[in-house]
Amino acid sequence: MAILTEDDLSLLGETQLAHVAVIDADGAPHVTPVWVDTDGEHIVFNTAKGRAKYNSLVRNPQVAVSVVDKTNDFRTLWVKGTAELVEDGADAHIDRLAQKYLGQDTYPYRQPGEERVIVRITPTAKLRQG
Repeated sequence: MAILTEDDLSLLGETQLAHVAVIDADGAPHVTPVWVDTDGEHIVFNTAKGRAKYNSLVRNPQVAVSVVDKTNDFRTLWVKGTAELVEDGADAHIDRLAQKYLGQDTYPYRQPGEERVIVRITPTAKLRQG
């Protein structure tokens, strides 16, 4: 059974920021805003090896994701899920996100030696407001 609806997929396809919560090594939550997309089944974002969220996901792939439409606070998506880290295609993926969010062909904030990773989240539960 698919968890993401057509409305959810539409929201993920727009230039909305997502907030991703991971669990740090000390057990505390760590939340960061990310550019987000979907492949039609998963919630997808990109990060770099060595960042706090990457390190947390290596230890524990359980995540929560929140997306709120910047023009309509009542249009939201809240899910729990499991993250998979994928290196193949990650540089091209961050460039696609740069095109989506910035209108630029390549990601302008790439650092020397940076190794990009695609984070593919399989939703396991959709949370409801209230």
